[in-house]
Amino acid sequence: MNPPPADSPAPKGRSRRNFAGVRPVMDDVARMAGVSKQTVSRVLNDHPAVREETREAVREAMRVLGYRPSASARSLASGRTRMVGVISFDAARYGPASILTAINTAAQQAGYLLSSIALDDTADHATVAEAVQRLSAEGADGVIALAPQHRVGRALADTRLGTPLVVMENEIRGGTPLATADSRGGAHQATEHLLSLGHATVWHIAGPAGWTSADQRVASWQDTLKAAGAEIHPPLVGDWSAESGYELGRELARRTDVTAVFASNDQMALGLLHALHEAGRRVPDDISVVGYDDIPEAAHFLPPLTTVRTDFAEIGTRLLRLLLDRIDGRAEGGEPGGEPMIPVELVVRRSSGAPPRG
Repeated sequence: MNPPPADSPAPKGRSRRNFAGVRPVMDDVARMAGVSKQTVSRVLNDHPAVREETREAVREAMRVLGYRPSASARSLASGRTRMVGVISFDAARYGPASILTAINTAAQQAGYLLSSIALDDTADHATVAEAVQRLSAEGADGVIALAPQHRVGRALADTRLGTPLVVMENEIRGGTPLATADSRGGAHQATEHLLSLGHATVWHIAGPAGWTSADQRVASWQDTLKAAGAEIHPPLVGDWSAESGYELGRELARRTDVTAVFASNDQMALGLLHALHEAGRRVPDDISVVGYDDIPEAAHFLPPLTTVRTDFAEIGTRLLRLLLDRIDGRAEGGEPGGEPMIPVELVVRRSSGAPPRG
């Protein structure tokens, strides 16, 4: 059957565009329902200022036409792009990568797309500011900053933001929502665990200075030793890598007074275990080792690693939820609040034990 000529009137109850086999658009819905395009947008956005009979007429027109709102139509209806920007650092490491995965999963479930900018650890003030401004210019409804270093927090604080912002770890100003795990509490648990086993003191392989989580763990480790009246040795500073843990571990393996070591992440703990094994120091018979993060491989280290478990998936999910709350709060003129820190958990395995006798 041939279609009617283009200038013929559309059949009643049907748009000419739909009849011709072309995907219907918002104008077609408005025409059929006898309302404005703006009213259709309000119905799509579930706006309360639409009468129920009008809402039903629009929905019926959408049903008859087979109209499915496109992403651009939804954006027009809500005044949003439904895109979230993310700024990350050192994204190849397990923690940041896991958080990014969780943010992406939560964003997809909420109907948002992700636009991510990965910066290296040496990114300066101007680079951080440029990344934020670029995401804002791309139309991001909001920005999540995985801000592991104090200087990143300072750069964010000094940047003019045209969009809502939430951050991980770094509290940059009172009104910015923050999602972070309890690094201080985790370091306390790790140190206290080793002291409770009978070790006179605990040595520490720290993460890089200037990293929020590394500095918090150092401070908590020192506070816990001080409260116990234990000797505090200077921390050995690594760079989060297994290689740095190995090099520092070789130094510790030469000392006969070292019986317990707390490493600020599992990768450095892995390097430490390698160095101790190479030096003939048994774990935990000669030296106990505790890591941090509980990466999936930690249970398969030799010996299986005692460590502090961080729920990276919860951090990512909470960051996204806080940002969406922030977006909604800005639209409604509200001021969203923060949330408590995400708890961590000590996971005891076979790398920690009582100190050697004698």
